[in-house]
Amino acid sequence: MTFLAPVRDYIDALVHPASRSDALVAARHRAFIAPRLIAGLVALAAFPIYLGLRGAPGAAEILVFVWAATPIAIAYFLSRTGRYEAAHILSFLMLTGLVLATAFCTGGIASFCAVWLVLVPLEAALSGSRHLVVTGAVLALAVVSLLAGLDVFGLLPHGIDGTASPHLLSALGLLSAGLYATALAFGAQSLAQSGSRLLGKEEDRYQLLARVSRDLVTRHGPTGAVLFASPAAEPLFGVAASDLLGHGLLDRVHVADRPAYLTALSDAASGEPRAAEIRIRGERSSTGHQAGCFHWVEMRCRPLEAGDGMGKQPREVIAVLRDIDDRKAQELALENARVESERASTAKTRFLATMSHELRTPLNVIIGFSDMLIRQSTVELDEARRQEYARLINESGRHLLAVVNGILDMSKIEVGRFEITRESFAVEQAVRHCCDLLRMKAEEKGVEIVMRAPAGLPEILADRRAINQILLNLLSNAIKFTDRGGRVAAEVGRGGGWILLTVEDTGIGMAPAELKRIGEPFFQARANNDRAHEGTGLGLSIVKGLVKLHGGQFEIRSHPGEGTRVTVKLPIGNAPALHDDASDPVHAFSRDNPIPKAQVKKIA
Repeated sequence: MTFLAPVRDYIDALVHPASRSDALVAARHRAFIAPRLIAGLVALAAFPIYLGLRGAPGAAEILVFVWAATPIAIAYFLSRTGRYEAAHILSFLMLTGLVLATAFCTGGIASFCAVWLVLVPLEAALSGSRHLVVTGAVLALAVVSLLAGLDVFGLLPHGIDGTASPHLLSALGLLSAGLYATALAFGAQSLAQSGSRLLGKEEDRYQLLARVSRDLVTRHGPTGAVLFASPAAEPLFGVAASDLLGHGLLDRVHVADRPAYLTALSDAASGEPRAAEIRIRGERSSTGHQAGCFHWVEMRCRPLEAGDGMGKQPREVIAVLRDIDDRKAQELALENARVESERASTAKTRFLATMSHELRTPLNVIIGFSDMLIRQSTVELDEARRQEYARLINESGRHLLAVVNGILDMSKIEVGRFEITRESFAVEQAVRHCCDLLRMKAEEKGVEIVMRAPAGLPEILADRRAINQILLNLLSNAIKFTDRGGRVAAEVGRGGGWILLTVEDTGIGMAPAELKRIGEPFFQARANNDRAHEGTGLGLSIVKGLVKLHGGQFEIRSHPGEGTRVTVKLPIGNAPALHDDASDPVHAFSRDNPIPKAQVKKIA
């Protein structure tokens, strides 16, 4: 029907500019303007024809044609002002007023124009406003009641003004009412089409957003069951959206986070928007999540708009779930960086405290006794005294050298610049050599040192100097922390493709809290201000680093008052791939990074 296109364009142009931004409002305005404009134009076009057929019109006939043309004025009012309800009320008043006046002059309730009162509430129905429908119905009923009352009490005038035939006027009234009702029907049909078209566009838009959005949108019933899930379930969780319906989503929430999940939905159903960070199990998906692994999502819940009379009753909830694994990884990295920074600060303080003692004490000995030797002309020193001073200076110098070498070795290990040269040698010989070197020190302290090594052990492919340093550090620590009358045992064994080096003592042992920190640079068990045991606290750190460089494993067991047992596992041949501390079987050196519990927070 291309011939109607100019008419539609003209009516669209009559819509007030402020109403064009909302398509549904513009459609209602067009549905209001079109029937009035068409009916008014038809009435004006019929007026000359009527004059040609009837001649000079009477007062009632003029009133009828004026009444038929008034909708044009009302349509113009809406076009200029955009006041939709005011235009409807004005239309009701003018229509009922004209019907009342015309019916009063043409027979009251039996007048040809009384049929127009039926159109008043029907016209109001197109407005979509209950208030206007009630207003139109009340006005129509009021006019009907008034006309009926005037007829009952005989207050109507007798006869009709003019010479017009009552049948012709009735036909004209019915024809005009029918045309107006037809225009209203077309307006209603156009409004319905517009609403359906707009609804389809909105649904298409929301479907498009749901398909392309990486966030999962779910709709939950009052009990929390999922009623709808968007297609983002596939890339986010690796499952079809239908698998999340009902309680499928709840079944995938981490058990520890289910209270937070249900609390957020419950609060949102009561009218309070909530957000919760929870873990959800997913299958393999395009986001890189492993099958069966939990990953973090942020769930934001808001209630649907409540209907009339719902009050505080539970309602449906819309939830948006967004993947926040990357953010959680950053938070964990920041937390680890903070902990590492605190550890570095503590290590620096401990280093300064330890080094101030370890360096100052031997330096004081060297400076003090060297001063005595320099001033031996003024201070009488016999040969035995000079030898004793020289020996103390030599021991202090060697101690300083050992301290410096330990710091340098630890620094090389930490930055990965400690080079090892592998060679094949009998490890039991290295153990025996180290025991012989420290036997005199053990005897001076009154500690027994023993060695056990079975026959037929294979040679090991390792750095001989590093293995000696491992053994010397372990044996020295064992002797240092074992009281007189105790025993230190060094044992060599084999377990599969590994050589087992075990150093066990009957010394003071360590508490569980201290055991967790063994291996940290500059940490000393039972370290206190009196420093009953000398040392920098680097021995076991160096041991752990050297063992790791060989691809080995380190284990320590201890209990206060019952001694300590240290076991080093070294591969016999080529070392396997290095592993980090997280895979180390020694609990003392593992660091847990607990995942924080889910939290529910209110959305502002």
